Amino acid sequence: MANQIIATEALTKRFGGFTAVDNVSFKVDEGEIVGLIGPNGSGKSTIFNMISGALRPTSGSVLFKGQEIGGNLPNKICHMGIGRTFQIPRPIKRLSVLENVVVAAYFGQNGKVSQAASFDAAKDALEMVGLPTDRGASISTLGAAGLKKLELARALATKPELLLADESLGGLDNSEMDQAADMLKRIRSEMGITIIWVEHIMGVLMRVVDRVMVLDHGEKISEGLPSQVANDPKVIEVYLGTDASDVQASASSQKEL
Repeated sequence: MANQIIATEALTKRFGGFTAVDNVSFKVDEGEIVGLIGPNGSGKSTIFNMISGALRPTSGSVLFKGQEIGGNLPNKICHMGIGRTFQIPRPIKRLSVLENVVVAAYFGQNGKVSQAASFDAAKDALEMVGLPTDRGASISTLGAAGLKKLELARALATKPELLLADESLGGLDNSEMDQAADMLKRIRSEMGITIIWVEHIMGVLMRVVDRVMVLDHGEKISEGLPSQVANDPKVIEVYLGTDASDVQASASSQKEL
């Protein structure tokens, strides 16, 4: 039986009179890739922010490997083994590609590794995502796909056990999307990292994930295998709409991978 790595219980976040996340409970086992989907404003990034420490829950619980982490500072949560990417990459432009990842490797592991070890971790992460490892590679040479890869490399360099991947496919063409999806599968298989993936590109996500959770207006409205969720009438109504048939075909093909 797989061990549970992250779980929320009745997780809630209110901003004044607005409830962004309402009583959401879920669990993820080690080694899973779980998709978290829903319309814009449904609470996906708010959940990521509460898990990663950017926001303090109004109420409810976040358990990482059985330990309550809700309300902890982001650096502490990172040091415990949770890494995340952001929808909009914000690299340190005056540093090289490699140096950006070295900074993440060093501070993401709480300065417990040497400079040499930080460079090794950074090079390993860059090789995993397919970016150059030489010291002279400039941020200015990276397009949208390269910046997404850099964002992922910085998260991987912190040596996470759980990766929160926030819209890793935005701005990519079809070929780049497929490469990014394959990369997430390799990260799971080769690095042993559990992944929760927020994404709007349903056709790609449904082919990769083991399970899917769906949010709408801050509430969890569906959860299950990709094929189950893609055929859920409520999910079709509030989110998939006219794309439902394409998403259902992708979810069915997931079984063949």
